[in-house]
Amino acid sequence: MQDDRTNPVTIAEDSENAAHKRGPRDADFDRLARLAAKLMAAPAALLTLTNTAGQQVVHAHVGTSPAQAAEALGLAERFLANDPAEARDGTFLLYAGAPIVASGRGVGALLVLDGGERPAPDPDMLEQLQDVAALAGSLIVLRDRSQAGARAEAALVHAETRRAIALEAAALASWVWDPRTGVVECDALLPELFNMPPATRMRARDIVVAIDRRDIGRTRKIFQEALEGSDDYSGEYRIRGFDPPRWLAARGRVVERDADGRPTLVFGVNYDISERRSGEERQRLLLREINHRVKNTLATVQALATQTVRHAREPREFLDAFSQRLRALGVAHGLLSEYEWRGIGIRDLARLELSPFDDADTPRIAISGPDALLTPDQTLGLALILHELASNALKYGALSVPAGRVSVSWTVSGEKQLELEWVESGGPKVTPPAHHGFGSILIRRSLAKVISSEVTHEFPADGVRAHISMPLGELAEA
Repeated sequence: MQDDRTNPVTIAEDSENAAHKRGPRDADFDRLARLAAKLMAAPAALLTLTNTAGQQVVHAHVGTSPAQAAEALGLAERFLANDPAEARDGTFLLYAGAPIVASGRGVGALLVLDGGERPAPDPDMLEQLQDVAALAGSLIVLRDRSQAGARAEAALVHAETRRAIALEAAALASWVWDPRTGVVECDALLPELFNMPPATRMRARDIVVAIDRRDIGRTRKIFQEALEGSDDYSGEYRIRGFDPPRWLAARGRVVERDADGRPTLVFGVNYDISERRSGEERQRLLLREINHRVKNTLATVQALATQTVRHAREPREFLDAFSQRLRALGVAHGLLSEYEWRGIGIRDLARLELSPFDDADTPRIAISGPDALLTPDQTLGLALILHELASNALKYGALSVPAGRVSVSWTVSGEKQLELEWVESGGPKVTPPAHHGFGSILIRRSLAKVISSEVTHEFPADGVRAHISMPLGELAEA
């Protein structure tokens, strides 16, 4: 009865178990070399494998020193080449050998060595030696597969890591949906986007319920078209419970269908597009506001032109007065456009409108008061008033002489009512006009569109005064 310790099947099981635990190493080949020597009742054995250069390299030896094993490599080379030359390396004689084959190609040799001549081995012994060599080939195949699997696993881990980093950087929530079960496998970001508790598994119906009812009909229709054959899905919708709205974009694809064409697997991503949609909405509102303001501005320009012509004594006077009034409107429009027609601060408006009438080196116009936010209508009306007051002061009032001064100040009451005072001093003695020209009319009527507004224009002898009262919205941030 054959000893199990020398049975090739037992050796194979032991070697395979060892390979799974720690991978095939030279220790496994050592066992096979010892087994080969024992089977043939020989004092020595040698196991060689081919390196990347095509040369034989010792991987296991028994009964020889390392130097003797290296000397015996020539025997392995001649054996694999079927070389009939003397089968001796100087110390050992080649008694028997078997090629090692892995995945259909020769990768080495298993040699049994003896110190002297002896009868040729019988066929059964040679067959057992070939079985041991086959085990060596199996170990090599197992090693290659194990290494390939490890490389594939590492590559998969790296790919998954790159994907996760890319999704996180792009704030993308990925998901996989099985329409048969209604279960959605997802990453941690998806429930957060849908304002739901943390989870990695969700029900598709719960996701649908989280979509704003204004968008649910269109979303169902587009998604159903993808399920019924178009495969690709692309949609945008709002999520319930957010003000301002949270908008999500969804991109998905049917990747598997059964034999009847029914979808069995859908991949997709969601991401937050609230900022983009908010920007688009602001642009639409801004365009509507601009269209409205352009119409109003054209009407204002037409009225300015008509009234300026009516009160001008000659063409040059008309051109000067009209161009200056257009400039005042242009300054206000420029500021409103810069702030996207959401209104501007009174300080910015006063400085820009009055700076052409003042001298930066020796200022004569003093501006003071808390900043306050003006609506577009208030901005345009007050711009024309300040321009007319400054223009009249330059022609006839305090700014027409070097000693003249103008004070522009305002307060904001607790009821958010703006009270602005224009006070001239140091100029020529004021005589009330016998009749009011268009400039005076413009001052009194420029805020006509602003509800509860009031403009008082007075002409005391020591200097022109004007008082403007109008309601405000929110105070501008400092």
